[in-house]
Amino acid sequence: MLTFEKVQTNADVTECARLAAEIWNQHFISILSQEQIDYMVSKFQSERALHEQIENEGYTYYFFVADGHRVGYFGICPKDDNTMFLSKIYIKKAYRGNGYATKGFEYIKEQAKKHGCFKVWLTVNRYNDSSIAVYEHWGMNRDGVRTAEIGDGFIMDDYVYSFPIK
Repeated sequence: MLTFEKVQTNADVTECARLAAEIWNQHFISILSQEQIDYMVSKFQSERALHEQIENEGYTYYFFVADGHRVGYFGICPKDDNTMFLSKIYIKKAYRGNGYATKGFEYIKEQAKKHGCFKVWLTVNRYNDSSIAVYEHWGMNRDGVRTAEIGDGFIMDDYVYSFPIK
């Protein structure tokens, strides 16, 4: 059974950051250098970064909980333009392929509706073929390309995908 549990306490944030480090090192090592993984986890997925996003930037994080075990997480943030930014959606390698991400996306779309958003959007590394395949399977549209310098000489080279909320 899969449920979603809101990240609320300091201990939850610690666990979310631990999951981030584990999952990023499982998944992105074939796409990014270890140095960029370490930098991005520190900058965007560390306890400090998650606290900042939750407390000051309007983000909400949830765990994927499968049979009582936290096996991944996602982060969403409603934006001023009535869109929902899907900032992060990550599942441990051993739990992928079970439809959890799809169930999470259904939950995210419900949250977008509750916030009055007309679309959910995300950015994805242009070389992250497995995630791109999932997003396209969900019916998301590729809307463009976004390249951003993120510091220390690293660049995010992403596609932007969106899904209309009806």
